[in-house]
Amino acid sequence: MTRQVTVIDYGVGNLFSVRRALEKCDAQVLVTDDPEKIMNSARIVLPGVGAFADGMRGLVDRGLDMVIREYAKSGRPLLGICLGMQMLGTISEEFGVHDGLAIISGRVAEIPRTGSDGIAHKIPHIGWASLEMPRMRNGWKGTILEAIEPGDSVYLVHSFAITPTDDADRLADCTYNGRIISAAIQSGNVIGCQFHPEKSGSVGLKILDQFLT
Repeated sequence: MTRQVTVIDYGVGNLFSVRRALEKCDAQVLVTDDPEKIMNSARIVLPGVGAFADGMRGLVDRGLDMVIREYAKSGRPLLGICLGMQMLGTISEEFGVHDGLAIISGRVAEIPRTGSDGIAHKIPHIGWASLEMPRMRNGWKGTILEAIEPGDSVYLVHSFAITPTDDADRLADCTYNGRIISAAIQSGNVIGCQFHPEKSGSVGLKILDQFLT
């Protein structure tokens, strides 16, 4: 099976480290903003760091928003990372209200500024967190998390997070001082990771390897 993967370049994103991590998994990586090359890819990655509106503007200005929506309908694997995951959703409340790609129904909102105990905590949420199995899931078999275990840690840097409309789309959660955050989501062939697999050591590489498989 081919291990070719296309990383979408839309002027925003941590492209170098994502590419390096995929290459460590023996992938043939193409970084491009060419719509035709993206549509002809075996699988694509939508990375991203920064503000939601800037990310969506970068996609729209290049005509890539429609390309990604069409690609999602093809049944081929699509992985959004961090901001890329958030843009898969319907709408974001970051610095105003902005439309997303609406591939997975969900709303992006700021992480609560206090823990469940009411005590203020740091925003953005930066650091390592354990992946947890959402209560409605029986396991991760057949998903990009198949090769890891609940409790394995991944690295996050974010102030906003998406809450899927349908709980069935929650693939993994993490907890920040009692606040449950969607760490990964999936609807069919479309997957999102709020964490950075490319910065999550051996656990992240296992996740990317599973995506390529």
